[in-house]
Amino acid sequence: MGRGSAARSQWRASGGRSGPKSRLGRGGAAAAAALVAVRCGAAGPRAAAMWPCGGRRQRRFGGVALLLLVLWLLARRFNWSELVPLRLWGRTLGLQTEHSQFLLEGMPFRIFGGSMHYFRVPREYWEDRMLKMKACGLNTLTTYVPWNLHEQTRGKFDFSENLDLEAFLSLAAKNGLWVILRPGPYICSEWDLGGLPSWLLQDPEMQLRTTYKGFTEAVDAYFDHLMPIVVPLQYKRGGPIIAVQVENEYGSYAKDPNYMAYVKMALLSRGIVELLMTSDNKNGLSFGLVEGALATVNFQKLEPGVLKYLDTVQRDQPKMVMEYWTGWFDNWGGPHYVFDADEMVNTVASILKLGASINLYMFHGGTNFGFMNGALKTDEYKSDVTSYDYDAVLTEAGDYTSKFFKLRQLFSTIIGQPLPLPPMIESKASYGAILLHQYISLWDVLPSLVQPVKSEFPVNMENLQLNDSSGQSYGYVLYETVIFGGGHLHSRDHVRDRAQVFVNTMYVGELDYNTVELSLPEGQGFRQLRLLVENRGRVNYGLALNEQRKGLIGDIFLNKTPLRNFKIYSLEMKPDFLKSLQHTTGWSAVPDYFVGPAFFRGKLRIEHQPQDTFLKLQGWEKGVVFANGHNLGRYWKIGPQETLYLPGPWLWKGSNEIIIFEERTAGRIIQSVDIPYLGRTQYVD
Repeated sequence: MGRGSAARSQWRASGGRSGPKSRLGRGGAAAAAALVAVRCGAAGPRAAAMWPCGGRRQRRFGGVALLLLVLWLLARRFNWSELVPLRLWGRTLGLQTEHSQFLLEGMPFRIFGGSMHYFRVPREYWEDRMLKMKACGLNTLTTYVPWNLHEQTRGKFDFSENLDLEAFLSLAAKNGLWVILRPGPYICSEWDLGGLPSWLLQDPEMQLRTTYKGFTEAVDAYFDHLMPIVVPLQYKRGGPIIAVQVENEYGSYAKDPNYMAYVKMALLSRGIVELLMTSDNKNGLSFGLVEGALATVNFQKLEPGVLKYLDTVQRDQPKMVMEYWTGWFDNWGGPHYVFDADEMVNTVASILKLGASINLYMFHGGTNFGFMNGALKTDEYKSDVTSYDYDAVLTEAGDYTSKFFKLRQLFSTIIGQPLPLPPMIESKASYGAILLHQYISLWDVLPSLVQPVKSEFPVNMENLQLNDSSGQSYGYVLYETVIFGGGHLHSRDHVRDRAQVFVNTMYVGELDYNTVELSLPEGQGFRQLRLLVENRGRVNYGLALNEQRKGLIGDIFLNKTPLRNFKIYSLEMKPDFLKSLQHTTGWSAVPDYFVGPAFFRGKLRIEHQPQDTFLKLQGWEKGVVFANGHNLGRYWKIGPQETLYLPGPWLWKGSNEIIIFEERTAGRIIQSVDIPYLGRTQYVD
């Protein structure tokens, strides 16, 4: 199943680019070279005279040469699991299923896949991670497509820079990887609202992931822009995409029996021609099926009979584990989950021994940069941390783990040939202490940077008249109103997800899911009541998707009277806001002790070529870090995560600006370290 040594040498020499020699092996490459040499006169004058490089004889000879090469390939009984995404002659069949195996262009094929998401990895590192996939023995990459990043404002689409899906998929092809595309519209993925844009929730009657008209109209408009990018990159068009997933894990939701058929037709009608798949855990398998799509299963531990169970929902089909969970994600306030490497590799070996194909979720997790982390809501609300390290095969910063080398050995044994050498890892830097030398209070900066929305009633984040009427998606919202006296403040559980409460600028306490009432101190005359509300991340999985509006979602009561006449300040902290913040007046030297909310800034100075680093925020309480305008994500002293990943490509030689928005207790310095700390570990049961 492996390439010959000549092909591997050629592959390395071309920087991983696939080409005809990379598939032919030593014998085929030599035969092809001899034929070309004869055609073009390299075999001597007499041969050149007989076979000039042009005319009828050349064309006739070319046909004979092509036939000989095809016969040679057939004689070698070539297994197409090693085939790489070239613009092959006569692509017609694509990935098919025949009894218990996959076929690609009619030849046996087995999927050795790994998940990596372009939107969680700096673009400069895409190729590095792909080469590491190849070095591990994988032949297929899977990725989700996050609707909420590509259409942040309704009707405005972004497929540029780190969201350049076409470039990402083309790079996968260049590096010899097939692609299974998972375009959604819902993706789960521990991503805010499972990848659905928050502006959908402006409709009070919205029913997400159903055939509700308001939802399907939005999906249709999105697919109208997405599919023209995807369709030309399908296998039968010469691209790397061999399969497309119909939605994601719908069996765990299953609110509308017509929904999966709708999504399937939305794909087919826009030109998707490759094999369709669904993906569910065992309990959702029978509810997530749709006719004409291959069912696949998701799990971490191989329960007895789980793969045989696939036969009860679809007969005589190849088995595939679409998500074999190599680790797990973390929540704020919980442990850092770790899944034993030996147990993981033994399970992968068992899956492969049973003849199934596999996709490692995740091969490389990456980072929930910005405010894009998701959350869970079962008995209580739990938001996900910034890191999506996932205890995966590669770390958050792309370093090798023991899982990588154990899997590489396993896949090398199965393939029967040496694998490409693993690329060198990127060095990490420790730049030492960074002094945050200036600050400005949120109360001082608001009047000059943010124009408030005035409303008699509280308005939730999504329904604020902002961003071309698409509302506010992420970050914070400040609600201000005037009160007389003090008393009993009650939220009626209308805070989403966490509110700091101030009287004028005096901190009173917090309201969240667990704390719904506070006592406000008495005082003379009118005073400002301020609620700084944070959206900590929308639930991405389960039946609560329709209830994910953020900010104040209803009335707040003081002494049983609902508060009215609000000024509402949107604090999305987008790049334009940060640019204005940098140039505003009023920055002061940081005092020995200060309580936020406030912005702090300092300089990270780099003398040489920038390298990846990690920012440790010991002494800080809760907030967000920006480096040269890039939102690195949230930090919180409750852990488990204690460092934020700062990629080298986002830094430059010289002076780099670090801005921190701290909600409460600020430190004076942060540390740039070369080793991440993701928290106290707990092994997955």
